[in-house]
Amino acid sequence: MDSINLYDQVSFKVSKLVTQSYSTSFSIAVSFLDKQIQHAIYSIYGFVRSADEIVDTFLEHDKEALLDKFEDDYYEALKYGISLNLVLHSFQLTVKRYKISDDLIQAFLSSMRSDIHKTIYHSKSEIDLYIYGSADVVGLMCLKVFTDGDDAMYESLKGPAMRLGSAFQKVNFLRDLRSDTEFLERQYFPEMGEGAFNDQIKGQIVEDIEKDFAEARKGIANLPQNAQLAVLIAFYYYQRLVIKVKKVPASKLLSNRIRVSGPLKMILLAKALIVHKLRLI
Repeated sequence: MDSINLYDQVSFKVSKLVTQSYSTSFSIAVSFLDKQIQHAIYSIYGFVRSADEIVDTFLEHDKEALLDKFEDDYYEALKYGISLNLVLHSFQLTVKRYKISDDLIQAFLSSMRSDIHKTIYHSKSEIDLYIYGSADVVGLMCLKVFTDGDDAMYESLKGPAMRLGSAFQKVNFLRDLRSDTEFLERQYFPEMGEGAFNDQIKGQIVEDIEKDFAEARKGIANLPQNAQLAVLIAFYYYQRLVIKVKKVPASKLLSNRIRVSGPLKMILLAKALIVHKLRLI
């Protein structure tokens, strides 16, 4: 094994560590992918998590300057095929290997920049554009990995992949409602207008999420077998979160973050394994 191959491996391990540290549930789902594509998905998560941390967490720093530097470092890594930022190094390898188009990356970075300056989304078109960049394109990056050069399959699954990304993002908005409103002073739901979050608004958002899930489910059945189980696990996990959200009053979402317990996650994992094994998707 030569040194550059070792460096590549270390960079993917760092992205895996980032994923495991920030999202246990997502890490569990990714672990059911074929080994060949696990590293690629970890590198995508590492990239998007790094940018997300810049705009959400580094409150005492110049977030715009940090994001500009992050973007510049990525394109330098892409140009030269190397980066001392191990997350960016692994990501540029994935971008090249799976031919992830630059428009997806630019859309993502654009939404991240919105989080620096924009606090309220007044219309459906505004929030749809934000969700496309912050979530839909991440699903499309992963789909590029899953389809591995099969352009016809990629095109046929783009719609469901985007709907799944949208559903996941809207669920996260509901889960993070307290921190978004109190600490980051952001309002992602145009349905709120000038009023407060209430049960009627929650119901409208949940209905919208359930429509996204219904369309996304159709696409999961047509994913390659080496990716299907992992996506199904994530699907069941987020679907359960929506069920929990439906059962609690809007006021509770403003004071508590909804979670799925460890034992319930194991039950959902078992369900996904059975459904996948018996090809019941």
